[in-house]
Amino acid sequence: MTTFDSRAPLPVTRRAQLLDALRRDGTVRVSELSDRLGVTPVTVRRDIAELAREGLVRRVHGGATLITNDDDAVDPYGSAENGEMPAAGPIGMLVPSLDYYWPEVARGAEDEASVHNLRVVLRGSSYESDDDRPQLSRLVDRIGVDSLIVAPRIEATTADATLSWLAGTGLPVVLVERSGTVGPHHAVMESVVSDHALGASMAVQHLAGLGHRRIGLVISEQSPTSPHVHRGWVDATRELGAEATLDVAVPSPRSPGWDAALGELLDRCLATGTTALLVHADTEAMALVQRVEERGLSVPGDLSVVAYDDEVAGLFSPPLTAVRPPRRSIGRAAVGLVVARMADPRRPAHRVVISPSLRVRDSTAAPPDRG
Repeated sequence: MTTFDSRAPLPVTRRAQLLDALRRDGTVRVSELSDRLGVTPVTVRRDIAELAREGLVRRVHGGATLITNDDDAVDPYGSAENGEMPAAGPIGMLVPSLDYYWPEVARGAEDEASVHNLRVVLRGSSYESDDDRPQLSRLVDRIGVDSLIVAPRIEATTADATLSWLAGTGLPVVLVERSGTVGPHHAVMESVVSDHALGASMAVQHLAGLGHRRIGLVISEQSPTSPHVHRGWVDATRELGAEATLDVAVPSPRSPGWDAALGELLDRCLATGTTALLVHADTEAMALVQRVEERGLSVPGDLSVVAYDDEVAGLFSPPLTAVRPPRRSIGRAAVGLVVARMADPRRPAHRVVISPSLRVRDSTAAPPDRG
């Protein structure tokens, strides 16, 4: 086993010792080198990243190995302007969709990363994915990211194993729009989330302020955001003394049962005297408004509608009042946590909660009996 000077060496000497360890042992682990060199794991990863960029080593999970003549060196950084490289490697980002909600989160992350001379490597998973680990492993082992921003599929059967794997990488990891704990003591993982319960409460308060007393909720069966929206709606209706007349979870608009579910929803809305609905998400809200109009009713004359997400709600006719989660701020805050963790690996885990906003447009008004 290779031995090292107990004093933290200068970077050049430290990298030379790292190469010497690789020549002797074939593979080295970040945790072992950190202890023996007396430096943080982040420092060791940065040294490994520089050697990988120079084509001398190949990064593997938890450490590095020497590159042989048969190996293809992977440049985890790509090119940089003016020949200057960032102080750390790229940030790996895995999100469940690249065409709805998440692009703006990714743009926020890229904006903040550029401030710190960092690069984001974005990859997409799926809401139907059974296991995010293959994608995450490629980011860590093949691309060589130095940190991870992840929105894992928490409801999957593999979720606990995925979170444990993430914690075991030794990399700075930030969950976005998700929260989680790991280990026997349920250690909290760093996270950035929207306060979706608050967003739902804001919608209910807006509708109650217009005079609505019978306020229903329509949520998506598959969205991980739905439980938080539901909790906020329940709490707000109770607090305001409103009547929670309708509580419906609908399938995806792409599913075979969508049309039937929408028709049944409107039947129940009329039967219960519901005058206002909070609908998650935009697609469901817009389809509902169209179905209302097909029945000869109007929004907001007969039914007020608040959409949750505000991706395209403002482009609809009528423009929909909507709760807008702070997507870009979520991405920026996630990178901020990564940078802070790199600077101080021993700091306590941080959980950031960011408030959404309410955009009042043309789909909400006083109920018919107030007209």
